[in-house]
Order: sequence, then C-alpha cells, then structure tokens
Amino acid sequence: MAENNRAVLKLKEKFAASIIDVVEFRGEVTVTVAKDAIIEILSFLKQSLQFNQLTDLTAVDYLGKKEDRFMMVYQLLSIPHKERLRIKTAVSETACHIPSAIQVWSTANWLEREVYDLFGITFDNHPDLRRILMTDDWVGHPLRKDYPLQGPDREPYKGRLS
Repeated sequence: MAENNRAVLKLKEKFAASIIDVVEFRGEVTVTVAKDAIIEILSFLKQSLQFNQLTDLTAVDYLGKKEDRFMMVYQLLSIPHKERLRIKTAVSETACHIPSAIQVWSTANWLEREVYDLFGITFDNHPDLRRILMTDDWVGHPLRKDYPLQGPDREPYKGRLS
C-alpha cells in the first residue's frame, strides 16, 4: 500500500502542503507534487531517502484533458533500499517551464534536453538547453499532441507552423 511506503510517509511528514496526490497501481507508487517544491522534494529524496538514481525523466501532453497541459515525470530508484518511486508535477502551457533537476542529478542534463526538444518545456538554470534530437532549425516540438503527424514541411501542413 502506498500509504505505508517509507518514502511516501517521509514526504507527507516533511512536505504535507506540497503533496497533491499519492497513487499505487500494480505495485508502482506515484506521488504528484506542487511544481514550486519539485527541486526541494527531489533533493530530499536523494539526500535523505537514498533515491540515488534518476532512471528517467519525461513529460506527458494532456492537450484538452487537464487544466495544466503537461505533466513532468521523474522515475527514481533507491539502490540501497531496492525501491522505485515516480514523482510527477504539472506544468501549464502558459508557464511552460520548470526548474532543472541537474543540481540534484547530473543525469538530468540530456533527459531535460530531450523533453525540451520534443515537448517544448523549458528548464530554468539548465546549463546547455538546446535541441538534442531534432536539427537546430526544426520548427515545433514533435511529441506535442497538436503537432502535425506528417511534420511541418509536408502537405497539407506546410506553412501551418511558424
């Protein structure tokens, strides 16, 4: 049960006001947190609870389904405790930026660049935020749900992206 999870108990104890939701599904625990506390929470998980590995970082586009269009997702692993944890936080389309997690895990560098390139979410204080998969002159962000399936330079979409 998620409510008895060691990390969840500690997070609720220290960050009660920033915990939005806790869900367990098929043995996987997901904690949704407030965006303004994301770095403090990630730092606590690494330093105090030994979630010493960021195994993945990505985003989800909920175009038209939720108030905040994007959800950042951080997949964490505690090697000493053999425990996994997913942290999520909402990012709005109008304020499409979030603090960089590089200060917590250096492995966030290329993962954040990938999210920036494919979703267009900006990471504040990222030391080298530039495209990593698409060419520098590419228009748009291909994993956004409103991105044309055939790309910006093919009919019938040519000229629609600017």
